[in-house]
Amino acid sequence: MYTGLIDLPWWGYVLVSLALTQVTIACVTIFLHRHQAHRALDLHPIPSHCFRFWLWLATGVVTKEWASIHRKHHAKCETAEDPHSPVVLGIKKVLLEGYELYRKEAGNMETMEKYGHGTPDDWLERNLYGKHSALGIMLMLIIDVLLFGPIGLTIWAVQMAWIPVNAAGIINGAGHYWGYRNFQCADASTNIVPFGLFIGGEELHNNHHAYASSAKLSSKWYEFDIGWGYIRILQMFGLAQVKKLAPQLRLNPAKTVCDMETLQAVVANRYEVTAKYAKSLKKTYSEEIARLKLQASDKFDVDVARVKHWLHLDESILTPQQKTKLAELIAASPTLTKAYALRQELAAIWQRSTASKEQLVKQLEDWCHRAENSGISSLQEFSQRLRSYA
Repeated sequence: MYTGLIDLPWWGYVLVSLALTQVTIACVTIFLHRHQAHRALDLHPIPSHCFRFWLWLATGVVTKEWASIHRKHHAKCETAEDPHSPVVLGIKKVLLEGYELYRKEAGNMETMEKYGHGTPDDWLERNLYGKHSALGIMLMLIIDVLLFGPIGLTIWAVQMAWIPVNAAGIINGAGHYWGYRNFQCADASTNIVPFGLFIGGEELHNNHHAYASSAKLSSKWYEFDIGWGYIRILQMFGLAQVKKLAPQLRLNPAKTVCDMETLQAVVANRYEVTAKYAKSLKKTYSEEIARLKLQASDKFDVDVARVKHWLHLDESILTPQQKTKLAELIAASPTLTKAYALRQELAAIWQRSTASKEQLVKQLEDWCHRAENSGISSLQEFSQRLRSYA
């Protein structure tokens, strides 16, 4: 019986399968995602084409289709036009049918035309990679069987399932449904685990949605983005050039008044600002909600535990029903009313496109003054720290 050109123990085949899938996810996260879809880095033609060739073999993905669908996901996130939102379509459908949703959107020519700009359009793309995407997959099957014998079929099946299951299903599904959040984005994106190793750093999905054009996905000291490690290696050999990174928040304790520098720092780090606001008010909210729970059975027809999360969201993304229930809750507490109103007013500062920079600086200073005179100690501390942003 033919056993293949390479004979390995059982664990050797497992390691080979994992290694091959890691090559694939590296191609997806570096080439398709960070380079093509978001232009966060430039790649030398040699690794760029190597990535493209491997993706043709291991996934059959067409670069224009992938980049277009992902760009549309960001542009229409959590709306009816989002190609794969678990908020809209349900977590079960995105987890189990993520690949089908991808294929359906890939057939939408309007999406390809609107969001597919700047993707490869050379002879190879037009006549091989894009035109005969299935050919690469079949070639990979032949290579796996020649190298490993019948077990090559299993290795090939793992390779073929890796991206549909992990990217189309888990990242697009669980990455907008379960996990923790460093940044209070307008969407529901989450970080699935704090160690972005298994899927190339793509698990750090909330970080990515906060700063989509950043080549680095990790944000906290305990987060590890292996895709960023690969990019740094490419940089060392002159094969990649990073164009964009997430802004770094700096503090100047000597500052006591808001100025243009403060405004720029607040706007650039707005998702981190709202996350810190939520964190600083966490104890205050908990104490007020605990107090309201004692009265809820007699006075309120709302589930205070359920609406607690809504206090940290922009009012614009709440449904009319959610707004009504939230209004019932905060109306019973002057503290919640004040804290929630100030949260919305702070977010409005970076949403006012018609105001001049000088006007926005004044609005930010006025906001700090009101926060410090709110009588809420956590708000006072937050405002004083905000003034020191540089």
